[in-house]
Amino acid sequence: MFDFIRKHTKITMGFLFLLIVPSFILFGLDGYTRGKEKGAVVAKVDGQEILQTEWDRAHLREVDKLKASMPSLDAKLLDSPEARYATLERLVRDRVLLAAAGKSKLNTSDQRLARELQDNPDIAALRRADGTLDMERYRQLLGGQGMSPEMFEASVRSDLSSRQVLTGVAGSGFSSNVAADTALNAYFEKREIQIARFSTPDYAAKLNPTDADLEQFYKANANLFQAPEQANIEYVLFDVETIKKGLVIADADLKAYYDQNAQRLGGTEERRASHILIASPKSAPEADRQKAKAKALELTALVKKSPDAFADVARKNSQDPGSAPAGGDLDFFARDAMVKPFSDAAFAMKKGDISDVVESEFGYHIIQLTDIKAPKQRTFEEMKPELELEVKKQQAQKKFTESAEGFTNAVYEQADSLKPTADRLKLEVKTATGITRKPAPGVTGALANAKFLNAIFATDTIEKKRNTEAVEVGSNQLVSGRVTQYTPARTKPLTEVKDIVRQRWLAQRGAEEARKDGTAKLATWKAAPATAVMPETVAVSRDQPQKQPLPLVDAALRADAAALPAFAGVDLGAQGYAIVKVVKILPRDPSPEATTKQERNQYIQWWTSAESLAYYNVLKERFKTEIKVAKPIRAKADQITNPEGTTTQ
Repeated sequence: MFDFIRKHTKITMGFLFLLIVPSFILFGLDGYTRGKEKGAVVAKVDGQEILQTEWDRAHLREVDKLKASMPSLDAKLLDSPEARYATLERLVRDRVLLAAAGKSKLNTSDQRLARELQDNPDIAALRRADGTLDMERYRQLLGGQGMSPEMFEASVRSDLSSRQVLTGVAGSGFSSNVAADTALNAYFEKREIQIARFSTPDYAAKLNPTDADLEQFYKANANLFQAPEQANIEYVLFDVETIKKGLVIADADLKAYYDQNAQRLGGTEERRASHILIASPKSAPEADRQKAKAKALELTALVKKSPDAFADVARKNSQDPGSAPAGGDLDFFARDAMVKPFSDAAFAMKKGDISDVVESEFGYHIIQLTDIKAPKQRTFEEMKPELELEVKKQQAQKKFTESAEGFTNAVYEQADSLKPTADRLKLEVKTATGITRKPAPGVTGALANAKFLNAIFATDTIEKKRNTEAVEVGSNQLVSGRVTQYTPARTKPLTEVKDIVRQRWLAQRGAEEARKDGTAKLATWKAAPATAVMPETVAVSRDQPQKQPLPLVDAALRADAAALPAFAGVDLGAQGYAIVKVVKILPRDPSPEATTKQERNQYIQWWTSAESLAYYNVLKERFKTEIKVAKPIRAKADQITNPEGTTTQ
């Protein structure tokens, strides 16, 4: 077929032309692009669609930001259905506020945009010494985020407009002190309670399961007794440290490096000077600056005529409060310790010289150079160990940069073995056994990297025994691995886990018996409160739970206290059951004035947040907001106490 195409190129081109051109005429190039890139509609706001591709891009941006700010954050949390849905909700919220801003004509002026950009710390860091913006670095910064300056500024403008939608609500939050105190006193109310506990271990101790009970539990909860999938692997790590180990630097190269960098390696020259400052910042009126300069010129002539009087003249005339009492002495300083005009002058002088007037941002200086401290030049032999480390580091970094792409291509192109890549780059093929998707405690490096482990357990890697892609597991660190033996997840046999099955059965049945007994007692005590036998009372509140479980405290404070005593039952899950008897309502302890003020302000913030949320919900209805993706529901697994006494979710 390909021979025919090569021999009949013109006929083939004509045929393709007849096929393609009419379709472009009918549908247009845009239709092709949209058809390819559109993706599913995941939400609608004011008739405008939000596409799957937009959602994916927005989530990727958020993940990148979170990884940059919290490198140790578990990557699985960032890509969970809940995290992705939260991104979609934020995307929808932005669209709702943007639509509201447009309908209300809440525009952002150029001046407001300029102020916002000026206050941005990332942009401020790109300003030169004269205050102008380094546009090339500005474009590079935004390019790394996939944006041009125009796109970024349009985004900031839209964001500022959107903020105005809720500003009116957020800025008008108000609550009287009486309302705030009433709500806060109710929330932090104290109640005197008694607690009867029905503890799981107490009931579990009375149980004696049969083999049939254990087998039935084992079969019904097979997922609790899984041995995770495992893999034996070999892998190759390509990084700067590995390269350094294989480098041997000749003495001649070290000597050449020493000769070329002798001045830098020898240390930093320091100079000691005294100065007389006639203060006159650049923002001062021109007349004042000229007056200050004239004064400096006058003093310069005086000290040049009588150099020995420099210290006395400085004490009487210098306007530098730090050095004037010491006769202008600044002690020793390096070149970069002073402002540039001052340093340039001081490091161009000879010992004993007095400078002409030097202008800086602080005013006018007269400098007397009093001493020079030249760094001691160490010999080549003294510095040889340091030089070897530095040269190795530079050469290893250079080789890594040059060979990283080659490593990436090699492990992909020769996917059935890591040996060719290792041989070519002089790397060691390492092995590891019993690797699981979740790294074992104490494991570090590549074998603890979630991205690399995901690549190891990818379908293509397992089924075809192919090399993984080159995975970046750290700064200047690439790794590729391949599976040599794979053991899928399996349910452990009952004989192997019988003790664990027994402990889990006892934990589950013990909790069930505790709940059963507790609910029966609750019904009895509610019917006849006088029969309730309870321990001593304890006073609890939301801010003073007295080490009680929060569900228990919450139940005590929610119980209807219209007629005391009041009873409430609390399911404590794996820990069992509890009955709370509310005996007395206690007034809240008085707070210091400063605490009261802080609490009232916090209440106003809560109230304002609630009003803002209510207003946003109104806007969602007004602009016919619809999320077409179902909200993920976290499965509520049975809580069973494991052998160590903690709870399995």
